[in-house]
Amino acid sequence: MERSLVLLAVWALTSILAPLLVAAEECPERILGNERKRNCPRNCKKDKDCGAKRQCLCDGQCGLSCVVPSRTCPWPLPPGNNSEAHLLSPTPSFSALLEVRCLAGYAMDNGLDAAIRRCQGDRQWSGDEPVCTAMASPPPLEVEEEHEEPVASCELPEPDVSLVIVAGKPTVGATISYSCPTGYVLVGNSENVCHSNQTWHFPHPICQRMFCSPPAEVENGYLVAVQRKEYDVDDTIYYLCKKTYALDGPNKVTCLSNGSWSAIPFCRARCPIPAERSRIIIDGPKRWPFDVTDGVVQHGDNVTFFCKHPRKQCSYTAMETCFDGQLQAPSCYIEPTWLQYKLFPHRLVSEIDSCSPDDLVDL
Repeated sequence: MERSLVLLAVWALTSILAPLLVAAEECPERILGNERKRNCPRNCKKDKDCGAKRQCLCDGQCGLSCVVPSRTCPWPLPPGNNSEAHLLSPTPSFSALLEVRCLAGYAMDNGLDAAIRRCQGDRQWSGDEPVCTAMASPPPLEVEEEHEEPVASCELPEPDVSLVIVAGKPTVGATISYSCPTGYVLVGNSENVCHSNQTWHFPHPICQRMFCSPPAEVENGYLVAVQRKEYDVDDTIYYLCKKTYALDGPNKVTCLSNGSWSAIPFCRARCPIPAERSRIIIDGPKRWPFDVTDGVVQHGDNVTFFCKHPRKQCSYTAMETCFDGQLQAPSCYIEPTWLQYKLFPHRLVSEIDSCSPDDLVDL
């Protein structure tokens, strides 16, 4: 979990991804600077400036642009040199995150062993493909003898500035570890070694605030939440379904520490009962379909139908389940005719005696 959090936060320090972290009103103008040439989508100010299926979103160096959030970047990617790519988001769509991690013994020019790339509006991953090269072995540690003066130490980061929490002593030859408060992720190495010249092997990391973008809308449902562009870790919002629809899944979702939301629910439709002239069972005694409110059952309800034995004058039951507006009668069920229902109601299959276990052996 800690490793994923560290990798997910690296993108916060790269200049190509920084514009995506700001609110829409703070999104920079379209200035590519020293970035590689991009094919930027059309400029915009609001969603109405864009065509159908497009939204006005902050697209990094391109600024506010008309993008199609559902469009995806290339995935999977071909194998890299001395590196591996892993998709951190559920799908490779706009704003999705991709981790590129160097193999053991390799690192990038900046000393880190991983980088984060984001799916842009031009359907390409941000930045250039990271280059991983072999790392030089750290110099051997010098161990002070017991009779010598107290061991010197390395300088620690300012806690009030970086928010980094340090565990361990910063003495020469010792290893310390870093962590962050809740709602923040570590950007940089999680461990460090203090060398004999009182310098650290790696630069001190920092703690970067994590947040979630607005959660997805649910068809036939709506959110019960204050509309914001960013939600803090552990923030929760609620979903409600429109009238006649039932919630399938949790009614509450939470912003997780990796910047994604917990499982989003569905709003499922009710099912019409595919029977009119035969009694059925819905969590209780036999009932006529017209006695059931609106003649429908809720998503997930089980409905028991009565079927006639093909060779004997007895009945047996078969159960079907309503799923999002779909409820099919079992293949053995035959709807009685209007004459059967009116003239011989006592002979309907739902009214005759039930078959014995021995009668059902040869079915």
